[in-house]
Amino acid sequence: MLRRNFLAQLAAGAASARLCTDAFAYTRKKRLRPSPPPKLDRVAISSWSFHNYFRGTRDSDCILSGPMLALLDLPEMVADRYHVHHFEVCATHFPSTEPAYLLELKYALVHTRSSIVNVPVDIEECGPQGTFSDPDREERVGALEAVKHWVDVAHMLGVRSVRVGPGKVDPADLAPSVESYKAVAAYALARGVHVLVENHAGFGAEHPEELVKLLKLVGPGRIGVLPDFADFPDEPTREEGLKMFIPYAQTVCHLNGLEFGADGAEWGYDFPHAMEIAKQAGFRGVYSIDFVGPDDPYVGIQKTLDELLKYL
Repeated sequence: MLRRNFLAQLAAGAASARLCTDAFAYTRKKRLRPSPPPKLDRVAISSWSFHNYFRGTRDSDCILSGPMLALLDLPEMVADRYHVHHFEVCATHFPSTEPAYLLELKYALVHTRSSIVNVPVDIEECGPQGTFSDPDREERVGALEAVKHWVDVAHMLGVRSVRVGPGKVDPADLAPSVESYKAVAAYALARGVHVLVENHAGFGAEHPEELVKLLKLVGPGRIGVLPDFADFPDEPTREEGLKMFIPYAQTVCHLNGLEFGADGAEWGYDFPHAMEIAKQAGFRGVYSIDFVGPDDPYVGIQKTLDELLKYL
C-alpha cells in the first residue's frame, strides 16, 4: 500500500478507535492481568524466536512440530506462559498493516497489559543487498518510503523504536547511509519513534567502530544502536563492541539464546560477562530474548529467560 493511502486509512482507523475506546475499556477491564514484576518489566520476547511457527518465515527444513502462530494470539500466549509483557515484532510477522488489523493488534496488547518495544524492519530494502545505502539517490527513494511506512505502523501501535538495517553499505563511503538515516530519523523522531541500527548482516559486528562512526556522522541523538549480544566473531570483539554500543542503546538490547548446557548456562558466548558490561555501561532499557538455537524455541526461550533473571 502507498504510504499516503496508509496515512489516510490510519486517520480513519484512529477516529474509529476513539469511538470504541470507552466500550472496549469497559468490556476488557475485569480481564486485565496485573502488571509484571520489576525484573520481568525489563524483558521482551522477539517474535523471531518463534519464526518457525510463522508461515512466512518457517525454514524449509524445519522439523519442529506444533501449530502455526497467529500474531494476534502471541501476546496472550507469551503472557500466560512466560509472564512477559513486552515484545519485539518483526515486520515479516505482520500479516497486514491495514489500520483495522493494527487496531485489533492494539486490543490484543491492551488485553494482556503488553506493549511492543521495537519493530525490526526486516524488509528487502534494508537487507544485506538492499538499496537503503545505495550510492544512487534515486535508488534509495523506494527504500526510504518503505521504512517510513513501518515508522507509521510503529507510531500507531505506540512502539518506541524501529530497527533499520543499512542495506548494502560501503564502510569506506558512509555518505549514502548517513543521508538515508538522517531522513528517516527526522521522519521518525517527529512521530516519537527512535531509529536503531543493529550490529549484524555484516556491518558493525566484526568492526564495531564502523557502526559508531555512522552514528557520529548522522549526528548526536538522531539514531541509536540495538546491540546484539551474540553477533560478534569472538569474545574480545564482543567486549569491545558492547562497551562501544551500550551508551548508544536507546531502548532495547538483543539477548540471544544459542545453546545451553546441562546446568542451564549459555554455552554459545560469555553471557554473564556480556550482562556485566551492559550493567557497567548503565543500560536501563529492555533485554529482548531472541532465541536462535537449534532446540524447541518454547523451551529455549524459558532457558534464556531463566539465565537472564539471574543477572538482572
